Amino acid sequence: MNLVIPTKLPEYFIAAVAIILAPGPSVLFTIARAIAWGRKVAVITVIGNASGFLILSILVAVGIGPIIQKSAIAYAVVQWGGGLYLIYLGIDALRKRAEHSTQMLEQGEVAAPTALRTIRDGFVVGILNPKGIVFCAAVAPQFIDRDRGSVVFQLILLGVIFSLLALVCDGTWGLLAGTARIWLATEVRRIVLLRTAGGLVMIVLGLLVLLSAIQNHP
Repeated sequence: MNLVIPTKLPEYFIAAVAIILAPGPSVLFTIARAIAWGRKVAVITVIGNASGFLILSILVAVGIGPIIQKSAIAYAVVQWGGGLYLIYLGIDALRKRAEHSTQMLEQGEVAAPTALRTIRDGFVVGILNPKGIVFCAAVAPQFIDRDRGSVVFQLILLGVIFSLLALVCDGTWGLLAGTARIWLATEVRRIVLLRTAGGLVMIVLGLLVLLSAIQNHP
């Protein structure tokens, strides 16, 4: 396998950071843990979460990489499907932005989980995160150089980069939320605002994916 490095890495970094910072399932899970049990539990959760996403990205790369390398039609379908689903996730996040917010602030009544359980819970959230699945299957393929080959390697490399960025960004979310846990825990509206911002970011990213699909396949 040739080790092809994608030429669109700067653009990929921007898109990856934008979607990581958008408060989706992983970020909200981390914030909830930070509010309930502090920074240590939040950081351990992020480690498990990033590990789960890394495994997910490898599975997606091995599954769809050969297909989109051989078929321009499959590549277009992935782009359109991913863009529409990102928009759906964003709208769904806006519709449900107030749901479960109160429960997020009440987890402190339960004893803090062990480190092993915290990693396991984070891993499960990471590997089953719909936003992560969409990103691996639809957003990441836009930043590969399909004509240069080695699509599987390129997708795996992008997955590794995303996991490292998620480790840093989500870890920062956890540290900030853990530090400001009293401020966040006293007002549910602040959690709702975070979820609203996350929904809007996902909608914008979905529209950008569709725009790219139109430009590549008019």
